[in-house]
This record gives sequence, structure tokens and C-alpha cells, in this order.
Amino acid sequence: MQCSWKAVLLLALASIAIQYTAIRTFTAKSFHTCPGLAEAGLAERLCEEGPTFAYNLSRKTHILILATTRSGSSFVGQLFNQHLDVFYLFEPLYHVQNTLIPRFTQGKSPADRRVMLGASRDLLRSLYDCDLYFLENYIKPPPVNHTTDRIFRRGASRVLCSRPVCDPPGSGDLVLEEGDCVRKCGLLNLTVAAEACRERSHVAIKTVRVPEVNDLRALVEDPRLNLKVIQLVRDPRGILASRSETFRDTYRLWRLWYGTGRKPYNLDVTQLTTVCEDFSNSVSTGLMRPPWLKGKYMLVRYEDLARNPMKKTEEIYGFLGIPLDGHVARWIQNNTQGDPTLGKHKYGTVRNSAATAEKWRFRLSYDIVAFAQNACQRVLAQLGYKMAASEEELKNPSSVAMLSVCLSLVAAPGPVMADKSCGFLIDLGVHLVQYYLGVIVGRSERGKGS
Repeated sequence: MQCSWKAVLLLALASIAIQYTAIRTFTAKSFHTCPGLAEAGLAERLCEEGPTFAYNLSRKTHILILATTRSGSSFVGQLFNQHLDVFYLFEPLYHVQNTLIPRFTQGKSPADRRVMLGASRDLLRSLYDCDLYFLENYIKPPPVNHTTDRIFRRGASRVLCSRPVCDPPGSGDLVLEEGDCVRKCGLLNLTVAAEACRERSHVAIKTVRVPEVNDLRALVEDPRLNLKVIQLVRDPRGILASRSETFRDTYRLWRLWYGTGRKPYNLDVTQLTTVCEDFSNSVSTGLMRPPWLKGKYMLVRYEDLARNPMKKTEEIYGFLGIPLDGHVARWIQNNTQGDPTLGKHKYGTVRNSAATAEKWRFRLSYDIVAFAQNACQRVLAQLGYKMAASEEELKNPSSVAMLSVCLSLVAAPGPVMADKSCGFLIDLGVHLVQYYLGVIVGRSERGKGS
């Protein structure tokens, strides 16, 4: 489909002008200021860049990071874990899976999936209400007097490893590192943890155990919750490379293919296609913006976050309507320029983020990449990822670069329709519109002052 740059620009300008006029008609103050960002040193830059979202200071926000394994979800989780006013839990649905899966048949039937999702939704609803006792139904052995040492990855939650939830004797540390948390904190008192949850303004939960955003509809529509979903996606080729390195036994046949150059006859291709199908179904729903999901869903590509972690984090917090504090900004600075080889944990978050996003190109052979592209062509196109047509393109960073499709616009009202061939022109139009809008606002404000 051919795309006229004049048409794109005119449509973008017209849309912005109409929205701007409507906003100015109903309110005397069009744009929100940037409270709470001075500590992070971001206020001036954000205000200069244009309008921001209104901060939600009156109602608890419930955040769900919807992701899949090895998509960068631990990193995104830390963007909330480091916020002092957010109660963050790392993969609580692990306990549901660990309790129910042994009872299931070897093949995951539709009935098994319904049971898992039903239990997961019930647990999430309770946790967002700071009812941590409900989690005890899935902890083995059962907690005694609401205390346990069996919380999965407790150390990944800042709140659960700091006072008053954790008060190790003789320790002056306010927050313990993940490796020291369980050893120094001892048993987790769920009563104290629940109180810490209620004292914070927002609750964030990360999970890789819900396949699609459609599975969350009951929670999104629940009037007792103020749920917003951050769906994190990553190039399936990158996910495959990362899983092959991390889960070496499970992905042994993929590694064998890479080592021998021959595809094993018994290769489990569902290890790849399931990810692509779940992504495609979920993203299709999100981009269609059904009424039940409007204003509740944001799609984030891991590659965009890796290349511009601070800017993307600002967008995420703006979508949520939560002020970004300095602890998050400092954590980003300290954890996106590091050497990932220094980390001791396979789920660690210290990394050179930009380099990590493209590393898959050198971990997969072209035969495997071509197979993955054929199996996942629909979702690759949906998410704006470019196909590698040859070994040379695969190893050349500039030729395999991502298309500049503005998927972050899913946080805004209205449908998102972007033909891949128009990606560059759309980006150009957006920048011109931002400049044009800035001129209009400047003139309007000067007129009010005269």
C-alpha cells in the first residue's frame, strides 16, 4: 500500500487540531504540570517535550505487567519495584501453577487452562486488595500463623526485604539485596506484609503465567479495581535465543540445530509458535481497543525500552498517571549501562540494555531465524519487526534495525493504524505535530498573559 507523506501529515495535523480545540473548549487549563519529577531531574525536560498525563493521586492504581519468559519482564518489574510508593510482587502466580499443574494431565487441555486462569484471577484480585492471606491456599507447606519461608523469589520485592516487613537483627541496611533477603530476614510475616501493602498508594504485579490480555477481561472490568495492563512484548527471535541460553536442557534440540546445522526431526516447534500466537492474539485485541480495554492497556516493546530506557519509563508512568520518583530514575541509570557478564543470576537486571536487545542476531543461525520468521510472520509484522532476508542482513545491525512504528500510541484514545511502509513518515509527522502544537500553546499562553 502506497502512503503519501502529505496525506499522513495532514491527517495527523487535523486530528491534533480537532482534539486540541475540543480540549480548549471544555477546560481553561489544557496541560498538566510535571509534579514529582524534580527529584529525578526530569521535570524540565518533560514539560519542554509537550503535554503529560494527569497524575492519579486520589485512587490506588493496580498495575499488571503482562509478559512471557525471557522478554525483559524482570527489568520492567524493577521499574515499579524501585518506586517507594508501589507495593510490588514478583510472579505470585507461580504458586498457583506449582500447586495445580501436578494435578493436570500432561497435555494442557482447555479445561486445565480454565482452572488455572480462574484461580489466577481470584488470586490477583485478592492481592490487589492487599489480602495476602489468600495466597496461603497455594503455598506448600501451608504457612503457620501467617508466616512462611516459601514465597517465590521474595528477594525480588523491595518491600518484602526492607523494614518493617524485614528487620534483621544487627543490620543497618534499609534494603537487602535479593541474595541476602531470605537468609537475613527469616520467615515472612504475611500480616505485616499486608499492612505494608495497604500503606502504599499502588500495587504492581508481574506475571508470565497469563497467556493473553483477553484472559484478564474480568479483572479489567471489575469496578473494585483500577487495573491497568502493561503488555511487554519482545522480538520472538530474541526470546528464542535467550531461552536457549537460559533453559539449556529444555531447549536442547534448538541448541543442537545451531551446533550441527541440521534441524532435529523431533523439534518441539510449539516452544516458539505458542509465544507468537499468544502475542498475536493479545496484541490484536489491544490495538483494536475494545470498550472494556480503553485507557487500561499499554503495549511496550522491549527493544524500545532497551534503547531509550528513561524515555520509555517516563511514558509508562505517564500512562499510569503516577509520578516518577528519583529512586526509579537512579536505578535506571545504574542498571542499563552495566556489564551483564558480571551478574550472577540468570534473572538479573544489570545489563547494557541497548546491546542486549540485538544480541540474538549472533546467537542464532540464519536457518533458525528464517524458520522463526516463517512461523511468526504475522506477529513480526504486527509489532513492526523487520525480517532478515540473508545471513548478511542478520549480522548487520543497521539492516535488521526495528521499524519505527509508533506502538506507544496505544495509550492514547482512538484506533492505531500504521502501515509499515509509512513508519518513517508517521514518525516525521508526529514530531512536526508536536512542534506545531507547541507553537499554538505558546501563543495561547502569551495571549492570556497580555
